[in-house]
Amino acid sequence: MKLLLDTHIFLWFIAGDLKLSLTARTLIEDSANEKFVSAVSLWEIAIKHSIGKLDLSDDFDVLFPKQLEMNGFEMLAVKIEHLSNLISLPFHHRDPFDRLLIAQTIAENMQIVSVDRVFDSYKITRHW
Repeated sequence: MKLLLDTHIFLWFIAGDLKLSLTARTLIEDSANEKFVSAVSLWEIAIKHSIGKLDLSDDFDVLFPKQLEMNGFEMLAVKIEHLSNLISLPFHHRDPFDRLLIAQTIAENMQIVSVDRVFDSYKITRHW
């Protein structure tokens, strides 16, 4: 199964946060699943960190390459087909980062791991 991790899921997983559900943790730790982190999530993290809304345990440039490699997560770049999907998405969700994650999930035929129930309004599979 190809899984795209929502930004908060990625952060909770690497921090060992107890907010992460057992289902989510099990799916992420299952070596049979391909796990992806979108460039969109790293962009969101960078913005939130730069405006003081998110503290990081290490420098951005050190923490995320290390965590991606250590956990076997693949980076998902933003592609034209993702943006094309974004244009046609209904506005069930207004968050621009989440809308692009939804568009990527659809375009890449992935499933998303997220606590956000609004994702269920789209034609995607959400795990929590």
